[in-house]
Amino acid sequence: MSPARKTSRNTNTYRCRECGWTTAKWVGRCGECQQWGTIEEAGGPTVARTSAARTVETPARPIADVDASLAQFSSTGIQEFDRVLGGGLVPGAVILMAGEPGVGKSTLLLDVASTFARGTSVSKGADASESGAASSGSASSGADPSEGGHRAHDVLYVTGEESAAQVKLRADRIGAVADTLFLASETDLGAALAHMDKVSPSLLVVDSVQTLASAEVEGAAGGVTQVREVAASIIAEAKKRNMTTLLVGHVTKEGTIAGPRLLEHLVDVVCQFEGDKNSRIRMLRAVKNRFGPTDEVGCFDLLEDGIEGVSDPSGLFVSRTAHPVAGTCLTITMEGRRPLLAEVQALLDESATAQPRRATAGLDSARTAMLLAVLQRRAGFNVGKLDCYLSTVGGVRLNEPAADLATVMALASAAEDKPLPRRLVVFGEVGLAGEVRAVPGIRQRINEVARLGFTHVMVPASPAGVGEVPEGVHVKEVASVVDAVDTLFPSRS
Repeated sequence: MSPARKTSRNTNTYRCRECGWTTAKWVGRCGECQQWGTIEEAGGPTVARTSAARTVETPARPIADVDASLAQFSSTGIQEFDRVLGGGLVPGAVILMAGEPGVGKSTLLLDVASTFARGTSVSKGADASESGAASSGSASSGADPSEGGHRAHDVLYVTGEESAAQVKLRADRIGAVADTLFLASETDLGAALAHMDKVSPSLLVVDSVQTLASAEVEGAAGGVTQVREVAASIIAEAKKRNMTTLLVGHVTKEGTIAGPRLLEHLVDVVCQFEGDKNSRIRMLRAVKNRFGPTDEVGCFDLLEDGIEGVSDPSGLFVSRTAHPVAGTCLTITMEGRRPLLAEVQALLDESATAQPRRATAGLDSARTAMLLAVLQRRAGFNVGKLDCYLSTVGGVRLNEPAADLATVMALASAAEDKPLPRRLVVFGEVGLAGEVRAVPGIRQRINEVARLGFTHVMVPASPAGVGEVPEGVHVKEVASVVDAVDTLFPSRS
């Protein structure tokens, strides 16, 4: 081998097509983004392939002359879904919905597709005859605007995971049949594009993007190359046709969206559909949203005959007992911009082993261990040698620090074996020094307390105070865990 040839080979590098990480030799897994099968030979320096501008079909215009009415929201008829999207569906928008298997993604999107196709909002609690009338009447001629509906739309539902008959069975069960809802069972991208040409839908649902494959690209369906090609082709069609598109995405065992990271950058909205499999409650969150906020949360109830939005889910996360029970404390948590009433339950017992047990459900275990240490060290509760069990009601997860004070009060109530007042709600962040820190949305939380009929609320102390409070609500400001314990258990001090 000549020296010149050796030099040429040594200049070649390998680059990850996902993140751009480079290496001197080929490896199976990227050392930066940890993706498999994404390392390609870069060869040499990058050469620009586009050297001259082609004819421009749509010339650039001043931004003030652009017609924004072409991107107006269109309601899906499902209030909770519209809330998360920022107001509804935007023409040409591509929405990626991810979630664990069995969480209800396909059921939700089939319901959205049928409701949008019918053009009217049909409540799941309505009488079946009314639902059928709405389906047959509004699907053919469009809803009467005077009756509060919107016109019917052609919707195409492409499924690669189930047969058309299986989807039809689910549609019959949840009442999601509409004359303008078209169904196609395809795994070939070319065939799916052909269905779009024939139907020309206003809304396209693809379930899922990992099941489609292009015959022009190598690799199995669901691979990085195939997912990139399928997503790019569908997104291009969506923009060209001004067609709203809902894509279902699989998730990995770590909970992240499967496929190339580029997929999340290409789409306009990324939604996460989550919930405990042992609970009927499902939460829809917008992780990315180009048309609205990303802090809104939609709440759904998964029923035997489908899924329906829950506009006021506060009562779902609170236990129903005839008498007060020691070790329980109510709090107000913020899910996005929505305040929700939740309950923390604590149980303390003598440990049968040298190492006390710590078990949590719905709460962060590391933060719970910290709060136990604060309660013992700062407030004088001897709980270090006791088994501790902490849980939330209804499968809700309390991740924000505002639930700290409620957790501490539930533990203190369990340690004293004395129940807290039934009409009391507690929230605030607790620090390692035992101080109670302010949390966002104090006024909003207090207003929710008043709306739900509670009369007492314990909040973090602030120099400016909480201001004017609703009539009938008594606010107690505390600066530390000791102040909170002395207020609720005066006999102990």
